[in-house]
Amino acid sequence: MTWTRPTHPQFTRRSMLEAGSIGILGLGMNHVSALHAADVVAEVPPHGGAKSVILIFLSGGLTQHDSFDPKPDAPDDIRGEFNPIATRTAGLQICEHLPMLAERSQKWSVIRSLTTPYNGHSEGHMVIQSGRTPLPVGFNASKPQASDWPSIASVVGDALPARNNNLPPAVALPERLIHRTGRVIPGQFGGQMGSHRDPWFVEASPFNALSYGAYPDYEFHFVRGRERNENLKFQAPNLTLPEGLGGKRFSTRSELSSLLDQQRRQLGQAADVQAFDQYRQASISLLSNPKVQQAFDVHSAEAKVLDRYGRNSFGWSLLMARRLVEAGVNLIQVNLGNNETWDTHDNNFPLLRDCLLPPTDRGVSALLDDLADRRLLDETLIVMVGEMGRTPKINTKLPGRDHWGAVQSVFMAGGGVQGGVVVGASDKDGAYPAADAQTPESLAATIYHALGIPSSAAWKDELDRPHRIYHGEPIRFA
Repeated sequence: MTWTRPTHPQFTRRSMLEAGSIGILGLGMNHVSALHAADVVAEVPPHGGAKSVILIFLSGGLTQHDSFDPKPDAPDDIRGEFNPIATRTAGLQICEHLPMLAERSQKWSVIRSLTTPYNGHSEGHMVIQSGRTPLPVGFNASKPQASDWPSIASVVGDALPARNNNLPPAVALPERLIHRTGRVIPGQFGGQMGSHRDPWFVEASPFNALSYGAYPDYEFHFVRGRERNENLKFQAPNLTLPEGLGGKRFSTRSELSSLLDQQRRQLGQAADVQAFDQYRQASISLLSNPKVQQAFDVHSAEAKVLDRYGRNSFGWSLLMARRLVEAGVNLIQVNLGNNETWDTHDNNFPLLRDCLLPPTDRGVSALLDDLADRRLLDETLIVMVGEMGRTPKINTKLPGRDHWGAVQSVFMAGGGVQGGVVVGASDKDGAYPAADAQTPESLAATIYHALGIPSSAAWKDELDRPHRIYHGEPIRFA
């Protein structure tokens, strides 16, 4: 069985609803598709050597001053409480609470000049995850809409053929990005491409593990009043059919096959039946294939591997991402910080020191080493970014730093990115780009270019109208 784009018409709206609306096992139709057009991968740029991308998204916004762009000579109310440390790259200093990454600086580079005009979470999520700075017409900060720009994950999932017949080409884990109020944050979906091109969201935990137990003593600082749970476990994804099909978990191939046979009989047109048969085979294969299941079962890893990544949901997510790279997934988005964990208005320094930076340092360092040891780093692009930076001036609340879209730092490694390079610079206060300003468009173009997607490539909407993929030039690391 292979994932191929049907040459016949897509499901009708009626037949899609009868078959479960958005696809089998929660997979959109693009996840059983190859190229939208054959020429999308016919042209490979000379520097596009990556096969996979791991996009680490720091929801809430990482403070640049207290991570990859310290300002030790700034006044105390800007420089903050942390000290810079030297890395193995001459002249490059980073925060003292990232010592493992400092030791590996020759494997990664940093962009210190990414800028957007937005200070809001929803706006920042939209433009960074889509690679488009202007907000789409009718943008609603409170909820995703069909008129939103498609996410980078959706574009990559559509533009490249699946390299594993049993897995979708774009995966997001460990869960969707949710605002603290409970609303789903826009920017992470298919938008104008259609919901059938959403990335596959692996709901790997039944609770917000990133807030409740991911980090040592996190709830002491930020989620007060909750009892610590030392036995929280990062669960494998709940491979169930989507809502509207009874919500039943199917643990065996025969159970799922029986239900899908019933659905197949409801389809009227021969073309619909043919397409549905492909989705049926893919669904059963995904559910029952032991190699696929192993990629998600991170707790089966050796104890030393789990210790190296960190026994928390970020470490588990990065380990799962590495396994999915090996399994052949084109893009894996790791959402670190649901409920905007990195939104450090209050208690910025204790949160970063005790809860956020150490597991990030450990997990990303383990990922770099693991990919390098397996000879996968050169063909795997790692991008770590949030929706914004943080204010230069420290507020007086506990204290903390507030929203600041004007500049942020972006971590990049592998996939043809030269290590030990600093791209751009912020000004003396870390407030605005001072040199070589970069945009969401250039960041997205760097990802597409690394994957070998040609600059002439386009995606097509439901009316078969083409839309260009590139809206900027790739960033050069030299």
